[in-house]
Amino acid sequence: MPTSKELSQKIASNILKTRSLEDVEEALKPKYGPTHSHFPRQTDLTKSAQKKRIEVLEKQGLSLPYMKGKTTNSDPSIYEGNIENFIGLTQIPTGIIGPLRINGLNACGDFTIPLSTTEGALVASYNRGAKIITMSGGATTMCLKERISRAPGFTFSNISQASQFIVWCVNQFDQMQEIVSSTTSHGKLENINATLTGNQVYLNLEYTTGDASGQNMVTIASDAICQYILKHSPLKPKLFFLESNMSGDKKATALSYLSVRGKKVTSEVTIPRKIIQKFLHTTPEMMMEYWKMSFVGGVQSGSLGVQGHFANALAAIFLSCGQDVACVSEASTGLTRVDVTEGGDFYISVTLPNLIVGTVGGGTSLPTQNECLSLLGCTGTGTAKKFAEICTATVLAGEISITGALAGGYFSKSHESYGRKKSRNNRK
Repeated sequence: MPTSKELSQKIASNILKTRSLEDVEEALKPKYGPTHSHFPRQTDLTKSAQKKRIEVLEKQGLSLPYMKGKTTNSDPSIYEGNIENFIGLTQIPTGIIGPLRINGLNACGDFTIPLSTTEGALVASYNRGAKIITMSGGATTMCLKERISRAPGFTFSNISQASQFIVWCVNQFDQMQEIVSSTTSHGKLENINATLTGNQVYLNLEYTTGDASGQNMVTIASDAICQYILKHSPLKPKLFFLESNMSGDKKATALSYLSVRGKKVTSEVTIPRKIIQKFLHTTPEMMMEYWKMSFVGGVQSGSLGVQGHFANALAAIFLSCGQDVACVSEASTGLTRVDVTEGGDFYISVTLPNLIVGTVGGGTSLPTQNECLSLLGCTGTGTAKKFAEICTATVLAGEISITGALAGGYFSKSHESYGRKKSRNNRK
């Protein structure tokens, strides 16, 4: 995932724009100490347990009327822009994990994470990973860079025309930036990458989109750019398509590892040996051995990146927090890396080069989704990078837990305990 010299300098400048290097180091270092949230036993599905969990959250100043069912929305018009041919709602159970301690550039503190899923054992697994991270001083997490793209395609009569067109387009960059600013107050055109294939030209238009995930924003902006091109280009293309299938939109592609799509985020933690032994019932060495086998297995299967189950965390967070769930197909590409330290502790990191998330627009303003984002402190301006770091630290929790279960030999037993329906006669 290379980064150009100019972009590296820009990233460093943005990080240090409002704080000193010492402040950054303080934010990222491990932090030990007790947490302040205590929830009922996670397998307790009684109404009283649900009430107590919500009471703990409300004591933190949160209001969750939709989540606890005290308020319902009876006006379908609230879903305008989110659904067509509306008939009702599909209800998905939402659980919480945490507190998960995060030491990030944007997300700092102990977080309670909402996860929406129908897969038994998933919340319990992530909850265990979150507990282990917190006991180990927290997950150091950094949102490194962000871009979102749209890639229109153009066809000409020959290579000569196509190459001349590229030269003209590059010289129009300043004008294109002005066009983008006329379509959105939040998006900005940052770069153009041109690919020449015979008589075809692919323009990868790269944007930043503020706190929005930006899919619709860049589509509208790119269409405006293309209309300008069609009107003013001295060489008229024979064919034009707004999306050439080269942006990687909703697809797992190698492009993620060559640049960035969405937000590139990385997270790490070093877990003391005694915590691995006590809570994962295995050793750092055995977890390392499992990772080595899984890495080679992932390479042999042609996996784009090698990791355990990024998609589980991302799908569950996306559902609860109003994200475009189809983007899990690209956001779940990434890398998990592990090591055993000289002192015998366990190091693990995850890197997500393609995390498509936002805290405004899309489904983020819908009732329960907005409550879940409020639970994370991720509503309002300037919270998208914070949300991305929370998502990544949650992914890290899941990688720790699943690696421990497979290395310890109880992966199947965990699913048998949590993932099967009990007799209905025993549930009231």
